[in-house]
Amino acid sequence: MDRSYLIKPQIGGKLPEISFGRGVYLYGADGRDYLDGSSGAITCSIGHGIKEVAEAMHTQAKKISFVYRSQFTSAAAEALAAKIAEWLPGDLNHSFFVNSGSEAAETAMKMAIQYWQEKGEPSKTIVLSRWRSYHGITMGALSLSGFPERRERFQYHMSGVPDIAPPYCARCPFGKVYPECGLMCAEDLERSIKRRGRQNIAAFIAEPIVGAAGACLVPPAGYYEKIREICTANEILFIADEVMTGMGRTGNVLGIQHWDCQPDLAVLGKGLGAGYAPIAAVVATDRVMEAFLQGSRSIMSGHTYSANPQSAAASLAVLQYIENNHLILNAEQQGDRLKTMITELDEPFIGDVRGKGLLIGIELVQDRASMKPFLKKQAAGARLIELAFKNGLLLYPASAGVEGGDGDAVIAAPPLTINDRELAEFMKRFTKACSAFRAEQREGVPDGGHE
Repeated sequence: MDRSYLIKPQIGGKLPEISFGRGVYLYGADGRDYLDGSSGAITCSIGHGIKEVAEAMHTQAKKISFVYRSQFTSAAAEALAAKIAEWLPGDLNHSFFVNSGSEAAETAMKMAIQYWQEKGEPSKTIVLSRWRSYHGITMGALSLSGFPERRERFQYHMSGVPDIAPPYCARCPFGKVYPECGLMCAEDLERSIKRRGRQNIAAFIAEPIVGAAGACLVPPAGYYEKIREICTANEILFIADEVMTGMGRTGNVLGIQHWDCQPDLAVLGKGLGAGYAPIAAVVATDRVMEAFLQGSRSIMSGHTYSANPQSAAASLAVLQYIENNHLILNAEQQGDRLKTMITELDEPFIGDVRGKGLLIGIELVQDRASMKPFLKKQAAGARLIELAFKNGLLLYPASAGVEGGDGDAVIAAPPLTINDRELAEFMKRFTKACSAFRAEQREGVPDGGHE
């Protein structure tokens, strides 16, 4: 087409066209190949072109693709809910399906507030959250997100401001070192509760491992156990936002399982449909659902496409593929290898490599010894992503730095299917991008970074 009518992220800009995908690779209309080192937006967890998923979607489409959730249920949606209950820990058994992670975060907020209404405590309406967090782009989810770059345009329309410190050991907000810190970042939740009054707080929401807002911040041992203790003692619900970390990405079904902590609500997205269909979910414990069963027997949320059988069938096939091919174990093992290989590059601008499984954050710095961050205006992360792209490798943008100041990072998160040969190719392309980036930093001028 001579003219595009599609609104793209950069309006008026041009993007290469992808013709098809196979496994960890995408193939452009111009014949180039790209190793999908970010699983798109940390989404395509089983890779591209998986025939078992396509066949399941085709079979479902021949039966029925849509029914409205207030009129009918479907075998696909019922089977998916049962599979999620089987997979998730403890009594996280009850799924409310929506279409995106943002919608799921909003639904979790509503469910938490309504839960306390059903329990006869309508004053509990506040949902607490942390800085260096991201829960979605819709207004409610964005209100909970401690991600300054995404908040600033809409600040005056938001209902809340995150004020709890992130578990950012590389740049501790309190200037402490673990374990002598005594988990002050977890104790900050207690302080926030006291300031607002426990009688006013419905829930606390957190990404078990912070994604785009913090480049895979992994809290230290004991952090979530302390969070769970504080939530229980103050009678507030704990919501684990597993949109990026869930369904095997970190080497566990849920990211929160790396700690001894059971959430009251889990928010799923991205890997739930693995890019094959738009689907997300809030999963509630038996205890949370009991309040609704004993009360109004209705949750005041839902969308036209919630629990549609086409997306449910795709998701069920995705989970079955993960299970049949032992991809959660593969994520753990290959993630350890990839993190080690990136760390061993010994590049002067790589300040910290962190994460779990195949969710790896790479914080970029001007000087590793002092951890001096890049200035925001230098756009270091965007430049490394551009150089990787020129070498046929996709990385994901992330933020770093304390309190929304300077700092930059990228995320590496290839599909959970990645094998040793593909991992080696990832590192070959990443190393070339790093060499080009280092040359630019040394010379102060771009060298193109192409092969």
